[in-house]
Order: sequence, then C-alpha cells, then structure tokens
Amino acid sequence: MSHATLVRNGRIVTAGDDFVADLLIEGGRIEAIGRALPSGPGMSVHDATGLLVLPGAVDVHTHLDSATPTASTVDDFAAGTRAAAFGGTTTVVDYCTPPPGASLMAGLEDWHRRRANACVDVGAHMIVLDAGAATLAEMKTLVEREGISSFKFFMAYPGALMLEDGALFTALRAAGALGALSCVHAENGPVIQSLVQAALAQGQTAPRHHALTRPALLEGEAAQRAIDLAELAQAPLYVVHLSTAQALQAVQRARQRGLPVHAETCPQYLLLDDSVYAGEGFEGAKYVMSPPIRHASHGVALWRGLQAGDIQTVATDHCAFTYGEQPHGLRHSKRLGLAAFNRIPNGAPGLETRLELMHDAAVLQHGLSLHRLVDLLATAPARLFGLFPRKGTVAVGSDADLVLFDPHERWTVRAAAHHSLSDYSLFEGRPVTGRVKKVFLRGQCIVDGPHWLGREGMGQYLSRAASG
Repeated sequence: MSHATLVRNGRIVTAGDDFVADLLIEGGRIEAIGRALPSGPGMSVHDATGLLVLPGAVDVHTHLDSATPTASTVDDFAAGTRAAAFGGTTTVVDYCTPPPGASLMAGLEDWHRRRANACVDVGAHMIVLDAGAATLAEMKTLVEREGISSFKFFMAYPGALMLEDGALFTALRAAGALGALSCVHAENGPVIQSLVQAALAQGQTAPRHHALTRPALLEGEAAQRAIDLAELAQAPLYVVHLSTAQALQAVQRARQRGLPVHAETCPQYLLLDDSVYAGEGFEGAKYVMSPPIRHASHGVALWRGLQAGDIQTVATDHCAFTYGEQPHGLRHSKRLGLAAFNRIPNGAPGLETRLELMHDAAVLQHGLSLHRLVDLLATAPARLFGLFPRKGTVAVGSDADLVLFDPHERWTVRAAAHHSLSDYSLFEGRPVTGRVKKVFLRGQCIVDGPHWLGREGMGQYLSRAASG
C-alpha cells in the first residue's frame, strides 16, 4: 500500500454523477470510490472537503513546438504541458504537422522526439497535406499501428496546408473507411487569399485587416462544403475552432439529419469580440488567429449552441507566440508581422485558463451545469478521440487524473503568473470565480496550489482507439 493515495471527502462531479466520497488510488488508477475509506500506512492523504473533484481536463486542439518556414511557437512540450497542468488539463492531443515533403511517418517520428519532455499525457492528430497513394497507405498504418485515429485537413492556406476539394474528398473517404475522425479547418482559403491581396494592394496592413479579410461567411460556406463532402465520403466529421453563427447552422442542420458531425469551439470565440482589433496600433496582433475573433453576435449564437448541445467540445487551439521580441527572439514573436498583417504568426496562448474561464462563464454566467462543463472539457473529447474511459471521467479503473477545484475562489487572470512562455494572455485582467487547487496525473500530485511537483518527461504517449 506504500504508493497508494487517498483523496478524502470531495464532491465528485462527472458528466453524469455528483456525490461526496473518497477515492483510493493505486498503480496510477482509481481503485475504489466510497464513503470513509480507510487509510493505510505510508498512504498519502489529501483532504478535498469543500472542493469539487473533477476528471482531468482533455484539450484536443494544441500546437506545441510547432514551426512554419518563418515562425515557431514559443511553447515547447515541457512549457506548454506544464501550463496545461496548472490549468487542470492532464491530457493533450496535439497536431502533428509533417515537415514539407516529409512522409506522415517521418512527421510522427519528429513529433515523438519533440514531445518526449511532456509533463502530461499526450496523443497526436496527424495533419494530412496531400491525398496521394503513399499518404493514404500511411494513414492506414497510423490508425492500425500507432494509435492515431484522427486526421486534420485544411480548407485554408492555399499553397501551404490546403487540400483542394478533390483531395479533401479522397482523404475524407480514406479516413472514414479506417474508422478515424476527420478534423477540418473550415475557411475558404482561395477567396481569403484574394481578399488579403486586395487589402495589401490598398495599403491596409494593420492587424485588424486580418479579421476583415476572413469574413464569417467564408467559414460558414466552408463548413457546409466540408459537411457535404464528408456525407458523400461517409466519414464522421469534427469541425475545429468553430467561430461563426453560419458554421454553427451548418452543423445544426447536419446533426438534425442524423449525420455524425461534431463541433468544437474555443474560449476566445465565446468570451471576446472583434473590438479587440480596434485601432491602427499593433496591439491587435495579440488576437491574430484563424479564424479571427468575431462580432459579438456570433458569440451569442455559440453560447446558444453550447446550451442546445450542438457544440460538443471546448478546446483552446493553444498556439503561443510572444508579443514582444525579447527574450525569445523574433522568430517566436508577433512582431514578425509589424510591416503587414499577413506576416503576423497566427495563434495565441490559452492552455492554462480554459477550465477556470469556462467554469466562470459557462456555469456561473450562462447557467450550464457542472455536468455539462465536465462533458465539454473532458468526457466528450475523450469519447470522440478514443480515450474514454481511461481518460475523461472519475470511475474505478480509469486513470487517476483528477482536479481538486475550489468553485468559490475569486482571482484575476494575469499573464505574469502563467507558465506558458508567451508574455501575454487574451484575458489579461479578467476577474474569474473558480480555481484549480491540486492536480493529479495518474495518481501523482503534480500541482499543489502555486507549487509544481511534476517533472518534464513524465507524460506518456496515448495510443488511441477508434473514434467514438
């Protein structure tokens, strides 16, 4: 019993249950749940009286240690997953982008090298950049041998990441036949490219033109097109970082027809609006991401979609750069785009604040239940991406990934207190009620208040089962 842990008297909340009990943890798993469980010699005991005991959150949309030819994210796996842990996220499914010209398997090998210093458990989605015979064969190998059961296809960024419609259809059909889930970035890339070129020709170079050249209509159009192609290909579809009422309507129509279409949104699309781009200064660069932050009316629609169950998950799309150039250098900085908005690296930090922001906004302000919060942030992503019931719930036999959460503590978001290497937060100065107090990864306490007790490299690779 020397390695056993007992969590006493917490209010355990899952997607379906809510009760006060003790948890016995042995061998990294939950061994027993009950009242007044006895403690033994050498057992570590944690008192959770007055706290919620939640399953460790699962973030299925991150870009850690990720590079383009011109820029690199500032958070490697060590920094990004440590930030995740402090925010109550114990599982991350990260997007693996093969280097240009490299095979999917070579891309995965490179990703494994980079993720070796992760502090929480990690899985991979594979980004697919073509639909040639060699790539389709490798998709099969990834599903069957490597436990990668999801692929991402881009409808944006022509000439870099985008699959044209024929290739997209071929890739969707292949993924569907393999029982994999197809993740799609739905924006009309060629039309956006035309709008960007027109804006630059007119001297419109400020960060706000990033948002103005990516109108909501082009996300809605692409989402509907992706759904139509997925239906034809008989492939389940997952629309990532959904940000508009139009795209949500496309998802709602598909789900009403019984199609296996799922949607993810992010805290920034729920809590911010396009006023962040106001002004001609460079401050708006902090919020340059794709899709951009939208008019407030879209946020209203997204909250309705969450309340109605039309959006299944809330992820972060954590893709962190710095605002300043120092101390990490220009390659990691938004300042690469000082001369023109189309050169600003796309993405923002968010891994550390998702659970706390969503508790405050979803439960306290919008009336969603704690069950729904757990489902959005842990259970549904674990189910959709082949990790449930090992991850995403509190149950006998599940990994002892746990968050002890104080639903009443008030605090203020400050980037200076964060563990990401980014020097800003999208939510700087925002007051929040609800705070992570302790975090356990497979039974080991890795976060205790402000104290880091974990270590780099303790995160395990998650070989995932088929979607659903």
